Amino acid sequence: MSDVVNLNTLICNPVTGVCEVPEPESGVCDSGVLAKNKPIRIIYYTDPICSACWGIEPQLRKLKLEYGDYYEIEYKMGGLLPSWECYNDEELGKPADIAHHWEEAGSYYGMPIDGDIWLEDPLSSSYPPSIAFKAAQMQDEEKALRFFRRMKEMVFLLKKNISKWEWIEKAAEEAELDLVQLNKDFEGDAQQLFEEDLKSGKQMNVRGFPTLFFTDKEGNRLVLFGVRPYWEFEETLHALCPQAVKHPVTKTHEGLFDFYPSLTTHEFAVITDRHDNDALEILNELHKLKYIEKCLSKRGALWIKKN
Repeated sequence: MSDVVNLNTLICNPVTGVCEVPEPESGVCDSGVLAKNKPIRIIYYTDPICSACWGIEPQLRKLKLEYGDYYEIEYKMGGLLPSWECYNDEELGKPADIAHHWEEAGSYYGMPIDGDIWLEDPLSSSYPPSIAFKAAQMQDEEKALRFFRRMKEMVFLLKKNISKWEWIEKAAEEAELDLVQLNKDFEGDAQQLFEEDLKSGKQMNVRGFPTLFFTDKEGNRLVLFGVRPYWEFEETLHALCPQAVKHPVTKTHEGLFDFYPSLTTHEFAVITDRHDNDALEILNELHKLKYIEKCLSKRGALWIKKN
């Protein structure tokens, strides 16, 4: 990418809830092919280091539990940070300037984010983890999603530089991906798949992340842009699929941690309709009972089911 852009592409605006990107060329929206057996298709433009996308993890996880029978979701990479050579902002022109913006975004959305990674081991680009995700998708979609989630946990909570292959490989190993095949695809066809994601994002006039396109079988489309409350996700789905019936979410820790082996405090709260303080009290009790592990970060904890 040769165009010079503004560093605001990396900074999540807490008012709009968007990690902004430069205005792309206009194009014709491609509705794509809908899932055969489900009435709604969601196309989700995101990026592994998008703090606003991390901010909607609770809503997406709850939507999957309550309405997963009614939609398929397709993840597309947005290319948030090609390289630091793209930026020329005099006031916000280096990785260290991102640190406090990340932590502000985390506090605003209730999701733990440690911005110190930009001070200690700043990422050079979001392209390597994005291409690695496309490579993982070539192997197995479910494992790819576990891999994508783990990379986000690593970068936002654990301060791991996921632009480096050692951490990409570690996340892939934990997701039980074939590492040899991942590396082969990363160097091969995944590059083209990533470029196709960038191209389709321009065609669909994606200007920031998260952007989610909801489309029904008749081609009707609604868009959610930025960090939105859960009721807006639910309302958007119902607008295109009025027959959708909410599946009751278990509020027992056994069922929830079986489905999502790792959860932040805010995710647990949103999914179970509790306040964060109440969720924290329950999670601390589960930790005392040795049902879950507690992975602490500067801005909050990740709770992980014990094997």
